Amino acid sequence: MKNSKIILIILFISIGIFSCKKESKKVDDAIKVSNEFSIDDSSIKMNWVAFKTTDKVAVKGQFNKVDLNKTSGKSVIDFLNGLEFSVPVSSIFTDNDERDSKLQKFFFGVMENTELLSGSITITDDKDGVIHLNMNGITSDIPIKFKSNNNGVSIKGKIDLDNWNSQNAIESLNKACLDLHAGDDGISKTWNTVIIDVGFTELK
Repeated sequence: MKNSKIILIILFISIGIFSCKKESKKVDDAIKVSNEFSIDDSSIKMNWVAFKTTDKVAVKGQFNKVDLNKTSGKSVIDFLNGLEFSVPVSSIFTDNDERDSKLQKFFFGVMENTELLSGSITITDDKDGVIHLNMNGITSDIPIKFKSNNNGVSIKGKIDLDNWNSQNAIESLNKACLDLHAGDDGISKTWNTVIIDVGFTELK
């Protein structure tokens, strides 16, 4: 009789442990699902700011087409880390057709194999990373900051065009826009700095 009671107690304990494990697995699975991150690929915005004149007047624009090799990950960091992208320069948009045409022809058009901007992202911690950008036949790095919120992810960085040997392209563009890039001092200047701001909207 005593042995029967012991067996029953062991049986109930085993059932309890098994149930807890199943419940724990369900919780773990729920956490995994809730942490999954995916984006609305139609929401991708790649904005940039360039500068002209000695007063460093901002010229804003964007690329209307950005292709990614993935649109989801186990987390924001998992999504961004290793993300590959390509951007056709023909998708440049500044709300000025003449300017768009000049940027394509006199800037990107004088570079080597730059019909596309391409590259990948490496994440180094929970807010920093690097874009490995290929342009003008050169791959160089852009330090970036990224952050996520309820709407999605934003990535910010600053490009020094000299790192891609872009001096000839800058001179070409400045020559094509000589008067337009001249300030009150009469000096025409196109800066080698470009600020980028990329955003993704998260799918809910």
